[in-house]
Amino acid sequence: MDVTTPEWRKSTRSGGNGGSCVEVADNMPGDVLVRDTKDREGGTLHLNPAAWQSFVDLAKTIGPVG
Repeated sequence: MDVTTPEWRKSTRSGGNGGSCVEVADNMPGDVLVRDTKDREGGTLHLNPAAWQSFVDLAKTIGPVG
């Protein structure tokens, strides 16, 4: 596993209409990166793995929005 270059993947929960798309890179030690697929140069969130897991758990509880 390469831990120097983020390996981006599209979230399985992203919409299929080209709209609400999120990409995640979780191959970086101690860091989970999140960005907007439509604006890849617009910034990246850096989360520790525990914070990311809390977000994912909450998102599963809430379910789809919209």
